[in-house]
Amino acid sequence: MENLSEFIYEYERIDDLQLNGLRIIQNPKGFCFGIDAVLLSNFVKIKPKEVAVEFGTGTGIVPILLAGKTKFQKIHAFEVQAEVAHMATRSVKLNELEEKIEIIHDNLINVFDHIAPSSVDVVFTNPPYMSGNGGIKNDDVLKTISRHEIMCSLEDIIKNASKLLKFRGRFYMIHRPNRMVDILTLCRQYKLEPKEIRLIQPYSDKKPNIFLVMCSKGGQSDLKFMDPLIVYNKDGSYTNEIYEIYQNEKITVFSEDSKTL
Repeated sequence: MENLSEFIYEYERIDDLQLNGLRIIQNPKGFCFGIDAVLLSNFVKIKPKEVAVEFGTGTGIVPILLAGKTKFQKIHAFEVQAEVAHMATRSVKLNELEEKIEIIHDNLINVFDHIAPSSVDVVFTNPPYMSGNGGIKNDDVLKTISRHEIMCSLEDIIKNASKLLKFRGRFYMIHRPNRMVDILTLCRQYKLEPKEIRLIQPYSDKKPNIFLVMCSKGGQSDLKFMDPLIVYNKDGSYTNEIYEIYQNEKITVFSEDSKTL
């Protein structure tokens, strides 16, 4: 059995992602990934020779899932929190993905200190859902930064994504419907034309409480709404489409926070 002591610290655990042998390091006392990360990883489309940037990678879960599902040249994943960035870096090493995924410990507002403008094909993000002044802030600093626009704003994310992307590059985001108008307005302001939206409903009889959007830099106006995605059956089990997205019949590593979807 391999020696895992070099990868994990106190309170951490290694979870099997049940996808091509991939694993993830998580700290249950901090912020574990939720089902929204899996939905985003399924929504993002990257071609084999393309380079992508992620804003706010957290545990590194989305790039690692993408590595198990698709081919790409490189993903540069930004994470502002030192402890979380270090954990993500160790997960990349654990999966021997150093040549494919680079974790960059820095605020996304400093992205151009690392990557040239107009040089990447895809930008994706699962950003904080709460505005800086909105919602109830958690006493845990890691969770507060992950959930609230403290270290950057929604405009910072969209503005820098647009500047990073090549012409016709693609921008993917998952967010809450109550911010949809703000998001679409900012995207158009920064030349990211919304092309696809998919609403996510927790149950078939409940209103959407999360959505996915894809924009094209410099694209023409032509927005398509995809069929809504239902997460749970009436008995609380995951729907068949969620299992198809995850490519496995046993989903066991989601954060309990995902139950709020």
